[in-house]
Amino acid sequence: MSAHIFKPAKSAMQSGTARTEEWVLDRQASSALELDPLMGWTSSRDTNTQVSLTFDTKEEAIAYAERNGIAYVLSEPQLRKPIRKSYSDNFKFGRIGSWTH
Repeated sequence: MSAHIFKPAKSAMQSGTARTEEWVLDRQASSALELDPLMGWTSSRDTNTQVSLTFDTKEEAIAYAERNGIAYVLSEPQLRKPIRKSYSDNFKFGRIGSWTH
């Protein structure tokens, strides 16, 4: 069984940085998903995939995985360049781009 350690990205519906500062350890499924013949639901006998652990630092997440003998894959976050734009830039003289109305 392996785990994926990553820092979650900001969602498209979110303007702030809430829940993006911690590191997450998600376990990968060790067995294949099964299909229920009656309802058509997918299920698994491995309940560890339902648990998601959060840590304050990357080192804490790595130490937890190594201490418990969990193989892991580390994904470093890609830093974004902040966009500095004001509302008045939409109406300034010499604006690049055409008006839509």
